Amino acid sequence: MKTFGGPVLFLDRSDINTDEIIPAKYLTEITKEDLKPYILEDLKLAGFDPRGDKLKNARVIVSRANFGCGSSREHAPWVFEVNGINAVIAESFARIFRQNMFNCGMLAIELPKEDLDKLFAQSSDDSAAICIDIEAKSLVLDANGKTESFSFELSPFDKALVVAGGWVDYADGKY
Repeated sequence: MKTFGGPVLFLDRSDINTDEIIPAKYLTEITKEDLKPYILEDLKLAGFDPRGDKLKNARVIVSRANFGCGSSREHAPWVFEVNGINAVIAESFARIFRQNMFNCGMLAIELPKEDLDKLFAQSSDDSAAICIDIEAKSLVLDANGKTESFSFELSPFDKALVVAGGWVDYADGKY
């Protein structure tokens, strides 16, 4: 099973939609890999550079409520996958985006606002990293010389999808 976690990209905004994650004009690309350079290209957020090292190095995104809203498309999780991002942590997700993350073998972790506020309080550390333990349903933030743990919920089915590597691998193993 793959490991989850790594360097964090903090996107301190609610309602980041799928058109900001991967603009619709790129949905005609043939492979997932072709989507790679366009990740978060249209996201407007103070201090965010879609071509910067923070995004290139990120393996985890921490955001606010209603992440992945807008058009339902698998391309949004795909562009995270090809860029090495394996988990998104937010207060809530658009239903279809959330399920598409699990279907692709990635994590969509919901935390209460209070916990997200604690994560964002450490966002000034460019070396912030999160380690995720899906068995223990916990994550640990390492930032500014200290660590802090958080618990999250993960249904048995969503866990099975992630452990299998996504829906296709899950179905291949079951049927």
